[in-house]
Amino acid sequence: MAQAQEKFTLNGYIRDAANGEELIGVTVYVKETQAGVISNAYGFYSLTLPKGTYHVSFTFIGMKTVERIIELNADKSMNIELQEEVLNLSEVVVTGEREDEHVVKIQMSKNELNLAQVKKLPALFGEPDIIKTIQMLPGVISAGEGTSSFFVRGGSADQNLILIDEAPVYDPSHLFGLFSVFNADVIKDSELYKGGIPAQFGGRLSSILEVRTKDGNNKKFGGEAGIGLLASSLMLEGPIKKDKSSFIVSARRSYVDMFLKLADQDNLVYFYDVNAKVNWRANNKNRFFLALYAGRDDFNFDGEFGFDWGNKTATFRWNHLYNDKLFSNTSLIASKFDYGLGSSTQSDGFQWDSDLTEYSFKQDQNYFFNPRLSLDFGYHLTYRQFNPGIIEPGEGSIFKSTALQKEYALDHAFYAGLEHQVSDKLTFQYGARLSIFQNIGEQMVYEYEDVNNNVQPVRTDSTYYGDFENIKTYINLEPRFSARYIVNESTSIKASYNRMVQNTHLISSGTVPLPFNTWAPSSTYLLPQKADQLAVGYFKNLNNNRYEFSVEAYYKDIQNVTDFADNARIFFNQDLATEFRQGASEAYGLELMLQKRKGDLSGFISYTWSKATRQVPGVNHGNEFFANHDRRNSLNVVATYDYNDKWTFGGNFTYGTGRPITLPAGSYEYGDGYLPDIITERNGYRLSDFHRMDLSATLTPRKNAGKKYETSWVFSLYNVYSRKNPFSVYTRVTMDDDGNITGDGTQKEARLIYLFPVLPSITYNITF
Repeated sequence: MAQAQEKFTLNGYIRDAANGEELIGVTVYVKETQAGVISNAYGFYSLTLPKGTYHVSFTFIGMKTVERIIELNADKSMNIELQEEVLNLSEVVVTGEREDEHVVKIQMSKNELNLAQVKKLPALFGEPDIIKTIQMLPGVISAGEGTSSFFVRGGSADQNLILIDEAPVYDPSHLFGLFSVFNADVIKDSELYKGGIPAQFGGRLSSILEVRTKDGNNKKFGGEAGIGLLASSLMLEGPIKKDKSSFIVSARRSYVDMFLKLADQDNLVYFYDVNAKVNWRANNKNRFFLALYAGRDDFNFDGEFGFDWGNKTATFRWNHLYNDKLFSNTSLIASKFDYGLGSSTQSDGFQWDSDLTEYSFKQDQNYFFNPRLSLDFGYHLTYRQFNPGIIEPGEGSIFKSTALQKEYALDHAFYAGLEHQVSDKLTFQYGARLSIFQNIGEQMVYEYEDVNNNVQPVRTDSTYYGDFENIKTYINLEPRFSARYIVNESTSIKASYNRMVQNTHLISSGTVPLPFNTWAPSSTYLLPQKADQLAVGYFKNLNNNRYEFSVEAYYKDIQNVTDFADNARIFFNQDLATEFRQGASEAYGLELMLQKRKGDLSGFISYTWSKATRQVPGVNHGNEFFANHDRRNSLNVVATYDYNDKWTFGGNFTYGTGRPITLPAGSYEYGDGYLPDIITERNGYRLSDFHRMDLSATLTPRKNAGKKYETSWVFSLYNVYSRKNPFSVYTRVTMDDDGNITGDGTQKEARLIYLFPVLPSITYNITF
């Protein structure tokens, strides 16, 4: 009897045979037990089974299925390499693969982006961009045309945690959001979690966007280059030691500034970014990675006004296999977001510089009990330094020299999560995250006679806290739960609940991704934001798994959502605590998605009906108002068509009802002719509906024998029918068509901004 219960473990890594990249999310399925596991974020899998003979298959969409007959009479390590599946043009159905993962996987409210499809879609100025594709997913709302901001299930843009190789990116935009910081040439995998968020993630309320970059080809040297209308890129990769270590490096730069110089313009407008990564596989139990990112935007107009911002990240990772069942990832992470804003005009000249820096230590463990039970657990520690700004006035400026206080924080998190397959039909995923947040010194904390009096704040006392001295501690438990029930082989029902806590708050007065934002930690006057979200979904595969259909409904309740008092002074304000207002937000909606992954024609249709409101004391007279990102209806159609081995066509259409905006009811004079707006109603108006169609065609000439490179041309039309979509509204002193002030100079008018008419673009790519 004891012999019958003897168990052994099969484990290893699953890689792409062409380049040695670890494959994430590969299904490892055991025919005899009708159960299996999924390879983790580093391509590792582990199966513990009773002694015996098993048929094990390794399946991944786009790859040939590998099947092995395993005689399991001892612990075994087996690495698997999968080869790309090459289809004939007439082929539609691929046999031998499990394509029901949409139904079988427990995870709901999660979207995995197909990078190959992203590169075939129309792109603004010919630059593929995963953020633009994310903005078309169900439950995701765009801030407007040409921006990298996105809003998930009623949450604001700062409630999205954006990670590149585990390091946070605080501003994902280039050129006002025309491009994102993610270079498609180096992206390996990207996932967006909108709900059912695993316990390992925290720190934001609404979503997690996790982007992983390629490790570099450890088989052979190669690269890609692209030349577009506004920017060009170059990527190189190859082995340092074949099958043991590799590198990848890429760079992009725009050249708008060069065109402006040729046109004798004094404006300076450009961006650049660089990605680099090296990895070393010491043995089957130890692997090391070092990933770096740096990007910057610089704008200077006529030498009188300018601003710049940038992100820098560094991640060192050590993957270690302690034993056949326990996998460990240890990460050391650094991230910095900084920006500057300046004016050299005589009356209001100034230079403002600010930054946010953080350092993290993460210890994540995966323990595989058996094919039906696995455990994730770990500890995260983050130290943050918030530098809200140093302002230096220019000569004759109305501003005064000001150095706002720096703030510091320690963020601890302990988490554990279990995935438990109770039966062939029922699976649970449950866990919790314990967040311990400390606002620490060095800092002077002021007390106020009335902290809600932002007109004339009166300080009554102050307390000095030294380095690392605790000012305020917040402890929060974040439970997580998901369930999946398989109705039949093509249908499942899923549900999830998660609580999220956010202790970093964006101090901003608008949704446009300009560098006028600063961040602040939870503190004496700023409570942690909390969100509880419940979601249920129906998932169905149709027509022999050719189509995937899903419908999800969600409800989200947010407490202590951060806003600011009407007519708040956010910038250059040393009593910013008196401007904080916190209240409640409610969001709910319905999301539908129909997706086709296989065949010559692929793509998806998504539709979202949603509503998001806020009610904050001291804002909008305490009355409920629509959130900035409230859009009742959103429809997106995305498609690519492989016409033959030379031509691929792509297209997308997007429609959304107008978003709310705040318009001033008047203005008042302050100082010498300064006319700030008076706001009486928050988001009381709406922009008109938004819709746009884009088309693209990709030409890949047939590869000639003997050539070691491949070229392609991408032709795009952005905004095909030249729709004038409203981008924003601003107010100015009333002027005539020639720009002359009319009236007495105190009257104001609203002006509507449109961004792009029809825009053609062409990009030349070469892969070698």
